[in-house]
Amino acid sequence: MDKIKVLFASSEVSPFVKVGGLADVVGALPVELNKDNIDARVILPLYKKIKIKYQDEMQFLGWKLVRMGWRSLYAGLFQLEKNGTIFYFVDNEYYFNFDQIYVEYVFDIERYCFYQRAVLDFMGDFMNFEPNVLHCNDWQTGMMPMLLDAHFKKHGYHTNVQTVFTIHNLKYQGVHATDVVREMLDLPDEYLRDEFCIKDRAINFMKAGIVFSNSVTTVSPTYAYEIMTDYYGEGLNYTLQKYAYKVSGILNGINDLEYNPKKDDKIPCKYDIKTYKKGKAACKESLQKQLGLEVNPGAPLCAMISRLVDQKGLDLLLYVLDEMLYDGMQIVILGTGDNYYERALVDTANRNPGKMCACIDFDSGLAHTIYAGADIFLMPSLFEPCGLSQLVSMAYGTVPVVRETGGLKDTVTPYNEFTGEGNGFSFANINAHEFLFVTKYACDLYRNHKDVWDKLIQAGMSGDYSWKKSAREYAGLYSLITGMPLPEEAKEEPKAEKKPEAEKKEPAKKAADKKPAEKKTEAKSAPAKASAKKSSKKPAAKKDETK
Repeated sequence: MDKIKVLFASSEVSPFVKVGGLADVVGALPVELNKDNIDARVILPLYKKIKIKYQDEMQFLGWKLVRMGWRSLYAGLFQLEKNGTIFYFVDNEYYFNFDQIYVEYVFDIERYCFYQRAVLDFMGDFMNFEPNVLHCNDWQTGMMPMLLDAHFKKHGYHTNVQTVFTIHNLKYQGVHATDVVREMLDLPDEYLRDEFCIKDRAINFMKAGIVFSNSVTTVSPTYAYEIMTDYYGEGLNYTLQKYAYKVSGILNGINDLEYNPKKDDKIPCKYDIKTYKKGKAACKESLQKQLGLEVNPGAPLCAMISRLVDQKGLDLLLYVLDEMLYDGMQIVILGTGDNYYERALVDTANRNPGKMCACIDFDSGLAHTIYAGADIFLMPSLFEPCGLSQLVSMAYGTVPVVRETGGLKDTVTPYNEFTGEGNGFSFANINAHEFLFVTKYACDLYRNHKDVWDKLIQAGMSGDYSWKKSAREYAGLYSLITGMPLPEEAKEEPKAEKKPEAEKKEPAKKAADKKPAEKKTEAKSAPAKASAKKSSKKPAAKKDETK
C-alpha cells in the first residue's frame, strides 16, 4: 500500500530559522509523521543564515525560471535530510539573502509571492516528489491552494493534490493591493472576487487559503471556535463561519527531545517527576543568583517568557506588577518586543532590585533555566491560538497561570480545591485584578499548602505534550481528504472484514468533523463572549477592563 505523501510549505522551520511558534510546529510535526510511516517533507526559503550554516550539507537539485509578472526570475532548489526528514530550500538571493527572516511588509508580500510560485513549479517531477497533500501554513503560503487551482489543476497538472491550510495566528493575513498581486501571481480575473480572495477591496492571502483549501485547521480546538466570533475573527469570522464544515482544531505539541528536564543539558540540575523537589530547588537558587535576585526559596518566583506585545497581556501585567512585587513575589521576564513594554518592564525592575529582573533579550539557555527554576509561569494573553510555553512549563514542573483563551483553555485545567483536580490556574476575563487575584491564590498555595502544590506539579509533569497524538490526528485528516488508508490500516485489512473501515473513519472524524461551534455550550466559553460584547476592538477592551 502506498504511503500518504505530504509536502509542508512554511516561511520558517525549526531548527533552520525561527521567529515564532510556526517554526516549532513545522519543524516537529513532519518528523513525527515520518515515524508513523507517512512520507512528510518540508519546503522553505533558503535564507542567508541557512545557506551559511548548512551549505556543506546541501545537495543542489537544479534551477528554473519562475514568472513574476513581466519578469522571469531564477529559483534554485536545494535539499538536505535532517532528523529523518527531507527538507527542500528555494534559493533566490534577491529575495532571501537577508540577515532577518521578515524584512519589510510590502517587500515580504512580493518575496512570498515568488516563494509560492516557485514551490508549485518545483512540485512533482522536478523534486521527484508528487505529494498527495500540500500542507500550507499561515498567510505566507495562503495563495497556494488558489494558484494550484488556477494554474495547474485546470490544465491537468497536480489534479490529485489535496490542500490543508493551517492558521497559526489569524491576526496576520497578508493584505496588499489587488493590481500588484494580480500581476505577480498572474491571477485570472475570475478569481478576483469577494467570495474568493478579495476583502475590503484588497487581496487577502489568508482568506484565499481558507476558501480554496480542502481542509482548514487551527492550532487548538478552542481557537477554532473563537475565530468564528466577531471579537477574535479579525474580520474573517464570516468567511470562517461559511466554511465551518471544513474547519477543525488540532493542538500543537512540544519537542520532547528538546524540552525534557531529565535530559536537558541547559539547566543547572536535571530532574524528573521523582526528583523534582531537589532539582527545581537547585535550578531556582541558580536562577536567583544568575539574575541578581534575593536567594530566597520561600519567595514564589513567577516567570514570563514571551514576545513583549499587547497580545500577550502585557498591559494586564504592568497594571498590577507593583502590587505583585509588594505581595512578596519575585518576577522574571525574558523576551523582546515593543519598545514601550521593554522600557516599562526595565523601569519597574530598576525600582525593585532583588525582586525583579527584566531580560530584554532571548537566550535559549536562560529560557530553559527559567522554565526549570520558576515556581509559577504567567500567560495572561488576550488571545493565544495554542501556546507552547504553558506546555513546556508544566513539563518542567512550573505551574501555569493563564487566561482562558485558545490553546491555554484546552491545555490548562484550573485547580479545583474540592476535587483536587487541575494542573494550573486560570481566569476568564481580560481584567488585570482578576489576573492578580488568581496569581495571589496560587502563591498562597505555594507558601502554605505544599501538599496541594506537589500534586499540581506532578499533574503537570505527568502530562503527555509530545507530537504523537496530534500527528495521529493530522494523519487521520490526510486520510479523510485523500481517501487513502493510514499505514496501520493497510496492514490490518486481511484480519477482519469490517474493522478496517471503522478504523479508517474514526481518526479522520476526530480531526476534521469536530465542529468548533459545538464548544459554544461549554460553560467556560461564556467569558469570551462577554468580553466580545464590551468592545469589538481589542485595545479598547484591554484599556477599559484593566481599571
